[in-house]
Amino acid sequence: MSIQLRLTIMSFLQFFVWGAWLITIGVYWFENKIGTATEFGAIFSTMGLASLVMPTLSGIIADKWINAERLYALLHLLYGVALVYLTQVTDPNLFFWIMLAAMFCYMPTIALSNAIAYSVLQKNNLDVVKYYPPIRVWGTVGFIAAMWITNLSGNKATEGQFYIAAIGAFALGAYALTLPASPPMRISDKSKSFSEAIGLKAFKLFSDYKMALFFVFSMFLGAALQLTNMYGDTFLSHFGEYPEYADSLIVKNSTIVMSISQISETLFILAIPFFLKKFGIKQVMLISMLAWVLRFGLLAYSDPAGGLWMIIMSCIIYGMAFDFFNISGSLFVETNTSPAIRSSAQGMFMMMTNGFGAILGSYASGYAIEHFLTDPNGNMMWTEIWLCFAFYSLIIAFLFSFLFKHKHTRTDEIT
Repeated sequence: MSIQLRLTIMSFLQFFVWGAWLITIGVYWFENKIGTATEFGAIFSTMGLASLVMPTLSGIIADKWINAERLYALLHLLYGVALVYLTQVTDPNLFFWIMLAAMFCYMPTIALSNAIAYSVLQKNNLDVVKYYPPIRVWGTVGFIAAMWITNLSGNKATEGQFYIAAIGAFALGAYALTLPASPPMRISDKSKSFSEAIGLKAFKLFSDYKMALFFVFSMFLGAALQLTNMYGDTFLSHFGEYPEYADSLIVKNSTIVMSISQISETLFILAIPFFLKKFGIKQVMLISMLAWVLRFGLLAYSDPAGGLWMIIMSCIIYGMAFDFFNISGSLFVETNTSPAIRSSAQGMFMMMTNGFGAILGSYASGYAIEHFLTDPNGNMMWTEIWLCFAFYSLIIAFLFSFLFKHKHTRTDEIT
């Protein structure tokens, strides 16, 4: 088996074990009445909480004491165990703690999978820039495949979604032990302080107005991303409560419909170089924010009949909303920081979006829905919910357009 194929299998399973439940957990939570919307927000915040500390901690462990592939295998095995236990939990408070444990195991494996792939490719004299993107795209394919399997197997509202993910995690944990060794470098640099070693030096970027503003907006956009993951499939599934929509393809295959978003994501990546060259980083990031406004606005007035085109269009727009900020934002960090702290700065970008942003979006949306966007009968007011999210994104776009100053240069472009 070639090195590329072995890493492709790893990438596929890496996101398969996440996609099996990430989009459908809202359906499981609300249809089984496990807890309130606020408590569901807390459940989703576990990804952000784990992202604040675990990627850095696991990176230090892999750099100093243990082979990356062994740590990667251990974390996936523990993740699988947590998911199996989660299927037995109905108390929302215990559900939170078990999910937090699962996320403490899973979230660092995303960075570890990248590190393993880079290490293996370099040791086999393969160009990372050339060979890694085709490997990584299979991660998105794995995410989509898991969504389809969960939907078609009838598990989007059952604990079966966690069993599917757990089986994949156990398989990946065992498979990881067969990968080429990625031993720790054990490079000793006494000139580095502890804060530099764990990337805290990047916090000095907040002393720069433009960088500080960028990181703040990264957090706000990270919050918008959580809204889609939390409530998208739950929204489509709720139409099953109406007789005229109960047997529609949208209701029966809501998770498959949501997977259009991930398919769109892979396609919009190809358009980024053109947009960056034509408009520059600031305008591309602004387009992303306006795309979130349009996505949420379309969902507000959609339905499985006359509004079906709105649902499909909102899923397509997701690719632009997600990719245009995440990739152009990463490039902004790359071209506006010194090489000495560039890796830490990229970690800071991810921390603000997937860490603090995820926590903000999860808690705030859950609280707002439970206290302001639920009718007296306990039903979610979906039109108002999506319009609220759209208005939130519009405010962010408006403030960003006026406050964030950045002149387009050739270094901003992807070549």
